[in-house]
Amino acid sequence: MSSPTDVRQDTRFFGHPRGLANLFGVEMWERFSYYGMQGILAIYLYYEAGKGGLGIDQSAALGIVGAYGGTVYLATVVGAWVADRLLGSERTLFYSAIVVMIGHIALALLPGLTGVGVGLACVALGSGGLKGNATSVVGTLYAEGDERRDAGFTIFYMGVNLGGFLGPLLTGLAQKEAGFHFGFGLAAIGMALGLIQYTIGRKNLGARASEVPNPLPASQRPLMVGVALVIVAAIVALIMSGVVTPDNLADVVVYVVIAISVVYFLVILTSRKITSDERSRVLSFIPMYIASAAFWSLYQQQSTVVAVYSDERLDRDLFGWTMPVSWVNSINPVFIIVFAPVIAAVWTKLGPKQPSTPMKFVLGTVLMGLAFLLFLPMTGTGQNGSPLIALAGILFVFTMAELMLSPVGLSLSTKLAPAAFRTQMVALNFLSVSLGTAMSGKLAKSYDVHSETPYFSIIGGVAIVVGLLLLALIPYIRRLMKGVH
Repeated sequence: MSSPTDVRQDTRFFGHPRGLANLFGVEMWERFSYYGMQGILAIYLYYEAGKGGLGIDQSAALGIVGAYGGTVYLATVVGAWVADRLLGSERTLFYSAIVVMIGHIALALLPGLTGVGVGLACVALGSGGLKGNATSVVGTLYAEGDERRDAGFTIFYMGVNLGGFLGPLLTGLAQKEAGFHFGFGLAAIGMALGLIQYTIGRKNLGARASEVPNPLPASQRPLMVGVALVIVAAIVALIMSGVVTPDNLADVVVYVVIAISVVYFLVILTSRKITSDERSRVLSFIPMYIASAAFWSLYQQQSTVVAVYSDERLDRDLFGWTMPVSWVNSINPVFIIVFAPVIAAVWTKLGPKQPSTPMKFVLGTVLMGLAFLLFLPMTGTGQNGSPLIALAGILFVFTMAELMLSPVGLSLSTKLAPAAFRTQMVALNFLSVSLGTAMSGKLAKSYDVHSETPYFSIIGGVAIVVGLLLLALIPYIRRLMKGVH
């Protein structure tokens, strides 16, 4: 295996380390399988058996999709802990990719709710482990101060969006022409291809990617295994006893994430390891955590409400051929690929004159609320009567909102983090996404295609109010941030 120095001096991939090509590929295929599966998941759950679905009540189906998405981001916290204490980022990434593939195979081959339960649990756990660690391994390819770093991450995230674009197109086509299990099977094949190319190129990643930053003492490992088994047994018992059901799954995930987030904040704020300035910065993150959760609770409805809307309200006729429902999920990645560099260039051009981080959170949250209000002019268009171009325009606003808030959220959590709690603050950022995603399922249970005006009005209006409240708090937040911008 190459040494870290060799890797960071490597220029074999368009001037970048060869390992970047490997990570680009595995992330592209993982996102291909993830978004491809997610694009057909909701309709698989609520379509009747005659259409190849499971016939679950629509509101319960949307709750399951939201809860699953929330669990993915919750699992990123677990994946980060495993990487930091047990396996290192590279091995955690590799084993997580295997778990993802197993999940897609389960969805493709196992019948009914058994396949859904096993498949979604594996994909959520695997994607959570892969998500943060792939980014971490990219960082190990570059020395501190390496001017290629930003360009390297840009290339890497192009892989994310390329996979997000292709996945819904191909799995949706497979589902429409051959059935749901072929769609899920294609997602499994995509992940298998990613694993094969990743395995071939693992030697190009260097030893630094496999380092365990804070190894767990061997004496504590049996205790951790015991805790993990108890948690798994408790989850199984709650499901088998009927305490946790498809109808309340989203609610359960919301409450669990809120409880974990409160504990995280309290542990950090009451610690003697942080200074008064650090405590102030953590406090400043609380209103932005809330705004982030509000934003994601709307944005992630692309997999719930927007999926139903595309199925039942959207005119998907393309020159006499009906477009698959999941193809709508490929619109956002195209906008991201085109406009992310434009927004980045605007912020660079503005330099110190660009909006502050709290203001970007305001813009993202308000734009997201406005995007929901843009559905209102189409509420009377009837069954499959809403024009595709109009939904594409709404998803463009989704994208602009995302580009205001999403890229700065993770950066902000690292800048506000106390020295002793850097990982935990990053975990809190992911928990805000987890909470919002689970909330997207909880909210979607109230959606009714026959009475859309109250839903879009209230949800959009609340998001705008949250954004305006954050705007009013900006002077106070800026003081609490103690010089962080």
